[in-house]
Amino acid sequence: MVLRARALYDFRSENPGEISLRETELLTLCSEQDIEGWLEGVNSRGERGLFPASYVEVIRAAAESPGGDGSPAVPAPSRYANVPQGSLEQAAGPSSSRSSQMSESFQLPPNFPYPTAAPQQQQARLSQPFLPQQPPYQHSQGSDDDDWDDEWDDASTVADEPGALSGYHDYEGRYRFSTRDSEASLGSRSAGPSSSSQAAKGSATVSRNLNRFSTFVKSGGEAFVLGEASAGFVRDGDKLCVVRGPNGPEWQENPYPFSCTIDDPTKQTKFKGMKSYISYKLVPTHTRQRVNRRYKHFDWLYARLVEKFPVISVPRIPEKQATGRFEEDFISKRRKGLVWWMNHMTSHPVLARCDAFQHFLTCTDDKAWKQGKRKLEKDEMVGANFFLTISTPPGALDLQDVENKIDGFKTFTKRMDDGVLQLNQAAGEFARKQVTGFKKEYQKVGHSFKGLSQAFELDQQAFSSSLNRAITFTAEAYDAIGELFAEQPRQDLDPVMDLLALYQGHLANFPDIIHVQKGALTKVRESKKHVEEGKMEVQKADGIQERCNIISFATLAEIHHFHQIRVRDFRSQMQHFLQQQITFFQKVTHKLEEALHQYDTV
Repeated sequence: MVLRARALYDFRSENPGEISLRETELLTLCSEQDIEGWLEGVNSRGERGLFPASYVEVIRAAAESPGGDGSPAVPAPSRYANVPQGSLEQAAGPSSSRSSQMSESFQLPPNFPYPTAAPQQQQARLSQPFLPQQPPYQHSQGSDDDDWDDEWDDASTVADEPGALSGYHDYEGRYRFSTRDSEASLGSRSAGPSSSSQAAKGSATVSRNLNRFSTFVKSGGEAFVLGEASAGFVRDGDKLCVVRGPNGPEWQENPYPFSCTIDDPTKQTKFKGMKSYISYKLVPTHTRQRVNRRYKHFDWLYARLVEKFPVISVPRIPEKQATGRFEEDFISKRRKGLVWWMNHMTSHPVLARCDAFQHFLTCTDDKAWKQGKRKLEKDEMVGANFFLTISTPPGALDLQDVENKIDGFKTFTKRMDDGVLQLNQAAGEFARKQVTGFKKEYQKVGHSFKGLSQAFELDQQAFSSSLNRAITFTAEAYDAIGELFAEQPRQDLDPVMDLLALYQGHLANFPDIIHVQKGALTKVRESKKHVEEGKMEVQKADGIQERCNIISFATLAEIHHFHQIRVRDFRSQMQHFLQQQITFFQKVTHKLEEALHQYDTV
């Protein structure tokens, strides 16, 4: 049977062996087995190559149950491919058919590393806060990969093809959808006056979200707001403090700030040269001790941080690439992306101090690394329990004011995303023109001057020789200016586009963060309504509002930090860009002045 797939989003190939996709385009798959998150197939234009598996949906026949003819059932849709066997059956109850129908309507674009989201997609994510947002990675079960000398570099500890149910099994035991609870909640909402009058005051509960795959549910935000988190004692090292600053809530500053360099990417081999990988040298300023890390280590750390911090925008690591991983240009580009990533990690008051990041930066012993890795993967302060670690200042926030600020930030991120996308496209086009068009045109002019000089050399008069040399020098000057244009984007435009790529990742993170906060506000409104109707005790509703207040403090603190680093980064980068532009045109001017002086002695 021919395997077919439909493209969900546009994808532009950037490397040899990849092919471009157009949204809704039909493709023929060479194999349904992905290669490190990439599929091979043929697009509608007859081009064969690789493309991200998360950008397409495999087309299958409608599911059929075994009938009288004994025909086998068709496998489940591909977006459930990453769900462990039995997960759906374990979570399904009397209303499993209703839950499956609900899940069919919730499909969102995957968060591919460093996505270049189309404006329409980003607008849809920001304008619909209650739609479920899926994380960029499926959480791995780290105990299955304790051998860190195995063969994977760009292959992650986490799944490359996120599905609508990614990460579901991590929360299956603790926050699995209870059919009986949901039916009770639905019954209380649909009951008529006679039934409500018989209910005792305080018997009503805030309903659970029917969509159990939403970010609000999977992050543990719902369980926390409803008072179901029970981690017990919280260590002082796990506490995250939010303080009131001059501009509102903000994370408490790191009392011991530090930075970390990433240098010397080196190709190394193992198994007598059969396997190769790139190793990076990291030197943190607070230890001054060198550690070597591969891309897979960055990938593991990123997955752990995304799982642990649902209300923090974890910067995204540079994207994976199926081909050309050992080419010099790709290695240089990846290192620059990792430098930006590291800068944002060390600048964040929470992420810089978390145990996983410190283990990543400081551990040099292989045995200690594996032990620490296993311990971190068993961290209990995740999901609903994570919110227990947040310490907030006294006093409650005005929830209406919080909602207004969140809505304003949504509008801001939408406009910023459009601006980032537009600038990225313009910078890329301008860089391409400099590397190819401008260089070619300047060298074409230089070649023409050279031809004129060669013609003049046919005249053997002594008084014309100095003119011939001056024109030849001019030709060489224009040829050199063409080379300057070709080399300049590496100095000014490329760093700008690297920064834009990092912020595209941040902008894609915030819809999930906002969704958690909006979900908490919805629960507060429901509890207030129950109190007004005499169905819930005021004390219970106050508890829900207090826990929503904690999420609101954390969300506003993260927004404040985003604005702080945004101003810092773009100020620094624009200064660098303009200084490089000035230096460039000074070089061009110097070349032209040198050519001009050649005519002084003619």
